[in-house]
Amino acid sequence: MFPAPRRCPLLAVCGPVPGSRHDLHAWRRSFFPEAFAERESMADLGYVGSGLLTPRRKPPGQERSIGDKAANRSISTLRAAVERATARLKDWKIFATRYRGPLARFAFVAKTVTALTFYKKGW
Repeated sequence: MFPAPRRCPLLAVCGPVPGSRHDLHAWRRSFFPEAFAERESMADLGYVGSGLLTPRRKPPGQERSIGDKAANRSISTLRAAVERATARLKDWKIFATRYRGPLARFAFVAKTVTALTFYKKGW
């Protein structure tokens, strides 16, 4: 399956998607589906139906099986490193608060912060 990551550097960050859209919409509009087509990839429950490995949902009116709980725990353990890497971007105040600059410049700001994060962490 997946090796346990010691640290998880960010590989890439896509640009912003206009409007209030779901993460799966942004995923499908980005270059990521093609880039990760040959790799086994995982995501959170927001990506169910995308072909990515996601945790198993609780059946309506039932409890999860022991196997489902174990599988979800494994996925969550591996994804925790990715979530920490993503959280590094939110260390920057411009991402931690509401962006107030011109929307036309937001993609440039996001690219700059991402590059500075990569540089800072030595990724």
